Order: sequence, then C-alpha cells, then structure tokens
Amino acid sequence: MNIKKDIMEEKIRLVEQHLNRLAVMKDLSANRLSDDTNFAAAAWNLRCALESTFDICAHILSRIPGVRVSECKEMALEMGKQNIVSKEFADGPLRQMAGYRNRLTHFYFEVQPPEMYEIIQNHLNDFRTFMTYIKKLLI
Repeated sequence: MNIKKDIMEEKIRLVEQHLNRLAVMKDLSANRLSDDTNFAAAAWNLRCALESTFDICAHILSRIPGVRVSECKEMALEMGKQNIVSKEFADGPLRQMAGYRNRLTHFYFEVQPPEMYEIIQNHLNDFRTFMTYIKKLLI
C-alpha cells in the first residue's frame, strides 16, 4: 500500500489535538457544557476530530485497488472488510462515528448539549482505538 506517511502523521496529529481539547471538556458538568461557548467549542473540536478520522480512512482506502467508497459509513465498513480495523470496531464504533460526523455536518441544528455531553463522557476512547489501529499500520 502506498500510504503517504507525512499526510497520515498530520491527520493523526489533528485528531489527537482535537481529542485532547475534548478530553479537557470531559470535566465540565452537563450544565456547563450547555453554555453556548462551551457547546460550540465541543461541537467544533468533535467535528474536526471526525473529519480528520475519515480523511485518514479515505487516504488509506484510496490506495487499495478496486476499493471505491464515497460516504463515511461506507468507509467505516470497508476499513473492517480490508482488516485495517477489526470488523467489530468497523461495524460498531467507527460506523457510529461516521453517522455522527454526518449529523454534525448536515444536521448540526439538531445536535443538542445532552447528546454532546454523552459523546464526550463515553466515546472519546473510540478515537483512541482508531488511532491504535492506524499507528500499527504505519509501522
């Protein structure tokens, strides 16, 4: 696979940067996260982390002959089919991340603070799991 390591490393750095910002927000109460400024910062950092995650998927999958996917949920599933991540991770957390990326991008007006709070409290490790798979691929 002809993966461009410099591109991957930059995307990994971006995911980690936004994930670190979200991790700090984990200490906020649900009420404080509901504040417009905090909520906007959380939404922005989550969206950037998700965009970088699926940029990584797109880069990897574009290097595999015969693989053509355009939607994030398809990318998630294909990452499992290609054994880049486990099928369980692809079908579960990574696919859910794709759905949430689509919501933040296209239906941002529907995203509410309680939902954002739940993601920050319970799903940041999904990014860490993804990064573990990707870093193994780059070795």
